[in-house]
Amino acid sequence: MSRPTGRVLTLLELLQSGGTRTVAELADRLGVDGRTVRRYVHQLIDLDVPVESVRGRYGGYRLAPGYRLPPLMLSDDEALAVLLGLIAGRRAGLTVAERTASETASAKIRRVLPRYLAHRLDTLLESLAFTDRPGESATPDTGVLLTLADAVRHRRPVSIRYTDGHGRRSERTLHAYGIVAHAGRWYVTGTDAGIGEDRTLRLDRIADARTLPGSFEAPAGPGPAQRVLSGFATAEYRYEVTLRIHGTVEQIRAYLPAAVARLAEHGPGEGEDPAAECWRRVDLRVERLDWLPGVLAALDRPFTIERPPALRDLVRALADRLASHARRADTDPPP
Repeated sequence: MSRPTGRVLTLLELLQSGGTRTVAELADRLGVDGRTVRRYVHQLIDLDVPVESVRGRYGGYRLAPGYRLPPLMLSDDEALAVLLGLIAGRRAGLTVAERTASETASAKIRRVLPRYLAHRLDTLLESLAFTDRPGESATPDTGVLLTLADAVRHRRPVSIRYTDGHGRRSERTLHAYGIVAHAGRWYVTGTDAGIGEDRTLRLDRIADARTLPGSFEAPAGPGPAQRVLSGFATAEYRYEVTLRIHGTVEQIRAYLPAAVARLAEHGPGEGEDPAAECWRRVDLRVERLDWLPGVLAALDRPFTIERPPALRDLVRALADRLASHARRADTDPPP
């Protein structure tokens, strides 16, 4: 490919990225003068690419709004970014529609790559390892996801058909104000207009979504992501646990994140440094208690258990087992 032709294609890529590009900016990016930029623009116009000239102080060139170019041109870095994004999204469970969609998209990109680049990407993918397990989550319907995203942006009510975790089906009117990806799943958070309460719903359990007339105001306060995490921490489970832990927020959150526990200072002093160690109240709702003693041991901070008493028994049992193992190690002969 001749250098002028390569620069014309680079100009096309720059215009594809959106917005108006000044002649000076394009000349700098292409390494040519303004007159040559104008000649390249005319070559694109001769190829029926609708390049518009924008007059004025901030004028320049742009592609006609809504125009979509048939060939998708990706640089080496862009191709690598897209393929790794598809792989990471599939492993994390953050895909939509069928699993095959990301696989066929990857195959299409790989099919048109130059041989040398395809070989380098294969080498990378063969040597790449992940420490997490592939996501196995159910994926939401693409149409539902896009409808809800539009409703969130324009603050429009939406009618949905929802199936909860117990298989109960319902129709609801939702004032959705955020879509959140968390732990391999998609969630929508909003106000259930029928009961006037906030709800966090899994997108893969929504069978249909239709935008309704009207509008609403998003509530003040925490953002959608924080509301989703708070919803997990306050969900109805078998046990309600209350602890007091002496430490910083960062120390406690390293083992009890926001999706698991609510955290508040216990009797903070006036003018106290928020990063300082102090007693903080921690509330959890959990289905099982057996994992908490190990977490408290790993946290390695002073703590007291306010409730439930059963957790105190489990902590004592773990302490006895650890002490017993330590004593046995002292008396056992070396291997």
